[in-house]
Amino acid sequence: PSWYLVATDDRMIPPVAQRFMSKRAGSTVGEAPGSHAIYVSRPAPVVALIEQAARALETASR
Repeated sequence: PSWYLVATDDRMIPPVAQRFMSKRAGSTVGEAPGSHAIYVSRPAPVVALIEQAARALETASR
């Protein structure tokens, strides 16, 4: 499984490119306003996506 968080305020990798790459990878995608280093500037959406991924994997393994 693949999960991706689009940082919509990223000026290094444009959000449109992030969406394209994550779709090509077959990822489950979330979006949140934040910079290229969203895991530092806004950790809450990152944590939420990780928790969502963990719940999905736990449910799938039952």
